[in-house]
Amino acid sequence: MSDVVHIVDDDKAVRESIAFLLQVEALTPRVYDSAEGLLADAPALAPGCIITDVRMPGLNGLELVERLNRLNVKLPIIMLTGHADVALAVAAMKLGVVEFLEKPFDDATLLAAVRAALARGDAATGQEAERAEIEVRLNRLTGRERDVFEAIVAGDSNKAAAARLGISPRTVEIYRANVMTKMRAQSLSDLVRLALKAGLG
Repeated sequence: MSDVVHIVDDDKAVRESIAFLLQVEALTPRVYDSAEGLLADAPALAPGCIITDVRMPGLNGLELVERLNRLNVKLPIIMLTGHADVALAVAAMKLGVVEFLEKPFDDATLLAAVRAALARGDAATGQEAERAEIEVRLNRLTGRERDVFEAIVAGDSNKAAAARLGISPRTVEIYRANVMTKMRAQSLSDLVRLALKAGLG
């Protein structure tokens, strides 16, 4: 599991307190005193999760999340606030924030949120890697093999695919066998699953 936690808070005491708690739990904190500081590192952020305060000078926590979304940074985000604000929490969740904690929070609550966010980040990284691998396989298909692949996952029989593509059912069978091999699919259901993960379903 990833163990890096990026902490963004303009309050030095809060940053150091959270960092110390995480180190005790064998996690790896990286601290930033502003949203701008984290954004400067955004292209090369280590996998893990982000803890950010809402109210900070310069960019606030919500603006930070919006920027990260635009940069396609997918790390799970935990947001901290010293003000009970339902509207703020809803806005944060809509932007993709996974947890919203009110200060003061206890150590156990924060650690539980961090561990859940890290697990979620690992799952997302795994899915992203799988999608990328499926894309590599798709790119190995010829144009005609891709046509047959899309016809199969749309539910066409060999005969229907042949009629749609203007080729013989026997030719469809040959292309279909090639598609199964190149996509490393063991069965039709396997092929459909790969198509769905690639966003073709």
